[in-house]
Amino acid sequence: MSAYHVPILLKEVVALLNPARGGVYVDGTLGGGGHAEAVLEKLPGGSRLIGIDRDTDAIAETAGRLSRFGDTFTAVRGNFFQMKRLLSGLSIDRADGILLDLGVSSHQLDEKERGFSYNEDAPLDMRMDASAPFRAYDVVNGYSFEELARVIREYGEERYASRVASFIVKEREKKPLDSTTELAALIKSAIPAAARREGPHPARRTFQALRIEVNGELEGLKAAIDDAHDLLAPNGVLAVITFHSLEDRIVKLCFRGYENPCTCDPRAPMCTCGKKPTARILTKKPLVADEGEQLENPRSRSAKLRAVRKL
Repeated sequence: MSAYHVPILLKEVVALLNPARGGVYVDGTLGGGGHAEAVLEKLPGGSRLIGIDRDTDAIAETAGRLSRFGDTFTAVRGNFFQMKRLLSGLSIDRADGILLDLGVSSHQLDEKERGFSYNEDAPLDMRMDASAPFRAYDVVNGYSFEELARVIREYGEERYASRVASFIVKEREKKPLDSTTELAALIKSAIPAAARREGPHPARRTFQALRIEVNGELEGLKAAIDDAHDLLAPNGVLAVITFHSLEDRIVKLCFRGYENPCTCDPRAPMCTCGKKPTARILTKKPLVADEGEQLENPRSRSAKLRAVRKL
């Protein structure tokens, strides 16, 4: 499997998508192609897999590595938020299986100059699309105290968001903050000592928040999931892997709405809204990595996999 991206919950994803059925499959977050490769190996003749990613490096590396599958595999540069438009450009309006792996790829995390890690000294970047103009530097040095505190609180679920934002604003008055390790050290000093004794690195939540803000990961996520649901052919499967509670909550509520869209008062003797289920939930509880996978790939510990089948 590619060292570019270690696919999480691989067996579970393939089992849910069941590519042996054949048809058109979409990996909306291609990355290093770990999931895509496993699906391609199961696809029968005449099937297709479309891999979408906004990272130019991921497209180039993965397209080359999966070229052995010929016309069965097509790589497309873009954001899965525009999946309907991107597939329409390929004359595709239906899919039999769609995967969205919402995590940052292992390659992006490990490539220190991308600035995703608080353990490696690098510029404050965090862009998944390296051609995009907006960076973590712009958030840290350009947002007001109120905006910073909101982003850190909402997207990082950081209880000390206001304190972290205050430390950032005070420090940047001396000079702009431009280094990941400089920012991580500042965040660490902002978190009370008692709260730093246990758990992950004190900068983890704030770095997560900045990454989400820079890449617009939650803005439009519900609409993107709805679009993927709309694209599914009857019996098609949509599988989504999330890595934090904000994403998982959005996915869970979307899936519940497909299975039970009725808006009538539950006390009413019968449904009068006329809304019918459009999908069935395949994972009543999210699937998580087993102990072996968590030991082998620590990044899988926070992963949750949910799936629905189109009616």
